[in-house]
Amino acid sequence: MSSRLPSVTVVEPVMGTVVTVQVRGRATADVDVRAQVDAAVAAVIARMRDDERVFSTYRPDSDVSLLRDGLRALDDVDPRVREVETLCRRLRDDTGGVFDAWWRGWFDPTGVVKGWSVDAAATALTGVLSLPGVEAAAINAGGDMRLLRAPGSAHVWNVGVADPEDSSAVLATIAVGEGAVATSGTAERGAHLVDPRSERPIPGLVSATVVADTVAVADVWATVAAVTGIDDLDPVRAAPVASGIVWSDGRVRRWAGGVEIDRFRDPVDGSLRPGEPQEEHRSAR
Repeated sequence: MSSRLPSVTVVEPVMGTVVTVQVRGRATADVDVRAQVDAAVAAVIARMRDDERVFSTYRPDSDVSLLRDGLRALDDVDPRVREVETLCRRLRDDTGGVFDAWWRGWFDPTGVVKGWSVDAAATALTGVLSLPGVEAAAINAGGDMRLLRAPGSAHVWNVGVADPEDSSAVLATIAVGEGAVATSGTAERGAHLVDPRSERPIPGLVSATVVADTVAVADVWATVAAVTGIDDLDPVRAAPVASGIVWSDGRVRRWAGGVEIDRFRDPVDGSLRPGEPQEEHRSAR
C-alpha cells in the first residue's frame, strides 16, 4: 500500500487559540512514514494540551493557579513551572522590565508560556524531518510559528505579516527557512497590551513582528517592540532576534541584526529616488 505526503495538516484548539501542525513533503511509497508523521503531530498536540493543564490561569486546579492562590509552593508544583519561572526572571532582566510576569502582583507567565510550549512540542517533529519524503514541518499557534525543515532541504516558509488596518492585506512577507516568527499588537484584541512599568494599556493601533530562533524569544520581543513603540528601537536593537518590523499609525520601521532597514531617500529632500536601490541600512535607535 502506498501513501502520498504532499502535506499533512492538523488543526486543534489548544491554549485558548487555534494550533495548526503541518508537515510538508513529496510523494513517498513508505506507508510507515505517514504513521510516524501522524504520531509526531499527535505528540505535539498532546504536549501543548498538557502544558495548558499546568499553566492555564483560567483553570482553578492548574499548577499556576494553585501557586497564585497560595495553595502550593513553587517546589510543590510541576517542575515545568520552575523552568518557566526561571525563564521569566531572565526575560524581565533582559527587557528592563518591559516584560514582567509579576506585574499584577502574582506569577502569570501567559506572555511567554504559549511560545515556550510550542518550542518544547516542536521537538516531537525533529525525528520526522529525517524520514524519506519529508521536507519541512511547522507549528502555528494563533499566528506565532515555529518553522523547521529537513537537513539538506531548500524549503522556505513565506510568512505574511497582516496589515493592522486591513486583515485581508499583507504588510510584508518574510522568507524563513528555520526559526520562529511571532506577532504582538492591538489589531485583533484591542488595547490588551500593558506596559508593566506604568501598568497602563498601550493606546492606539500597533503591531510588531519578530523573527528569532524560538517562539518564546520572538513572542516576548515582539511584545517589547509593540510596547516601547515605533519611535524607540533601542530596546530591541541588542535583543537576541534576527529581524523585526513595527507598524504604528501607518508608519513602518524594520530592522535586522541590530541594523535598521529603510527605503532609500534623497539626502537633500528626503524623497524616494526612482531607479535607486529601495533599501539602505543604518543603525537602529
